Amino acid sequence: MLGMKRSTLFAMLMGETIWNSLISILIGLPIALFLTEGISLATVKLVGLGIIGHRISFSISAVIGTVIGFIAVQMIAMLLLSASFSRKEPMELLRSDSPEKQVPLSTKKGWLCFIVGLVFLILAYVVGVTMLRSFDFNIVMLIIILGGGGTFLLYRGMGIFIGHNIQRKSPMRSGLFTFTGRQIHENVIHQYKALAISSLLLVMALACVSFGIGTASGRGSMEVRTVDFSIEGSEQEVREVLDSEASKSIISEYYPMFLSRMNTNLYDQSGEILEKRPEAHDFSWDGLNATLAKLPETDLRNNMIESFSDRSGPYLISKASYNELLQAIGKEQIQLKRNQVALYTSMKDSGDFMSILNGALELGAYIEVDDQKYELLSSVYYDNVVADRKITLYSALIVPDEDYRNWVSGASTPFCWNVVLSQELVNDKGLMQAIQLMEQNLAGTGLEYETFLSGIGRNLFYTVAASYLTIYLGILFMVIANTVIGLKYLMQQRANERRYTTLLMLGANVSQLCKSARSQIRMFFALALSVAVCSSIFAIWSMFTSFLKLPAGTSIVKVIAITGIAAVLFVVIELIYIHIVERASSREIQALQVIDRG
Repeated sequence: MLGMKRSTLFAMLMGETIWNSLISILIGLPIALFLTEGISLATVKLVGLGIIGHRISFSISAVIGTVIGFIAVQMIAMLLLSASFSRKEPMELLRSDSPEKQVPLSTKKGWLCFIVGLVFLILAYVVGVTMLRSFDFNIVMLIIILGGGGTFLLYRGMGIFIGHNIQRKSPMRSGLFTFTGRQIHENVIHQYKALAISSLLLVMALACVSFGIGTASGRGSMEVRTVDFSIEGSEQEVREVLDSEASKSIISEYYPMFLSRMNTNLYDQSGEILEKRPEAHDFSWDGLNATLAKLPETDLRNNMIESFSDRSGPYLISKASYNELLQAIGKEQIQLKRNQVALYTSMKDSGDFMSILNGALELGAYIEVDDQKYELLSSVYYDNVVADRKITLYSALIVPDEDYRNWVSGASTPFCWNVVLSQELVNDKGLMQAIQLMEQNLAGTGLEYETFLSGIGRNLFYTVAASYLTIYLGILFMVIANTVIGLKYLMQQRANERRYTTLLMLGANVSQLCKSARSQIRMFFALALSVAVCSSIFAIWSMFTSFLKLPAGTSIVKVIAITGIAAVLFVVIELIYIHIVERASSREIQALQVIDRG
């Protein structure tokens, strides 16, 4: 209308976009670098490298790619917006959006939406807690449909109760109570979809953060150092290296790990002998399966019974070797009486598996060797018998040394030699550097070995993939949800700008209107948060009682402490967002121009 060309207007908008993008990049990149290096320092501290061994990594090409990608996305978004603006007449751009017409909702329809939504949510909670025993796609989809649909219907019908409450209390209240209440009522009616979406995003945020905390805590509990090196070779070769002067100052102790399969006959699936072997033994898991069958039926229990139906010889671990391992990590040693054995598994990460196995052992499980019963101890042992992954044991038996020699062919040959490094050296130089010193002694000897460090690297990768990324997604969902709530409120306030102007003309002052706006904002956020927190409680409950059971040995105190910190951060983030929206709202009200009433 003032003669500006469309090309000039377009250039001005694009210039503002580029300027804002550059400012965002200049602020965001240093913060991103700081956070990245902080995580990196925490990681090297965890693996024992120490700050001295840390090296800052910075990629110019990655920074340039990030800048180009960010600006490109901003420019594309601005092009799409400019295309929509170019089709509008000048008067449409000058005129503020008119307030939306309130869609009437009958009391009956409001009650129906609210009740049906509440029933759907309760059904979603019940299904999640009682039926989600594993990550079943059909059950998960049912929970999503019931929970999502229930949330939308609940907010759709919530306006009728807010309106009824305002109508009942208005005659007894003065000031701007009625105006504040009606604004909240109208916001809920018009923005119920935004409230529902924000609430669901907050549920996802809290669930993701909880999943990440649980996974990180579980992974952390698994990092118990039992062995630093597992070395293969003859006794003479191994002792020659480990007893050398260079190794004595590095090693705390070393011992042979006697581990091998029981020498049994070869059976077919029906239990018939296919091949008789010299000095072979008959073995059966029937006593353990009998106690497993007494437990409540689940898919996992049935799979365990099938796995323990195999009559081929199990892996056996010498009691003396395992007691050496327990002594090295400061645990109580195993005491086996006559005709007693202990059950070992490397499946300690599976809470359900361990729970079922412990339940079976408490019922008096046993195994049979050559028709002789051997009682299984009531405890399951799971400490790693090697440094990394030289062998993974679904199940094994810890047996007395005499039985080990009788049941195993070549019982005098150890599976490997386990080495534990000096704790003083580890404390002084860090685990990684201590391992590197030992590797220098092993270099050129021809001995094959693996270290605990490789397992740390792999578990750190799993931790980053499964926990840090989900925590990041949780924070992202939280930011999006709060941004939606804040922007929707501010857009609605801008649409109702004339109402605030009218109140100022009728005698209300700016402080009263700001106080009214603050009440509206807090209620608007509270409506989204209340349903989200309630839903997230059941979502977290469902996860931690199904596919996210914490592994054995996880510190509950640690989990609770981290959860408490996360809860405090969540509250702080919400308060910051509410404060930001309140300030923006107050600035809008203070900027209103009114006719002088003096």
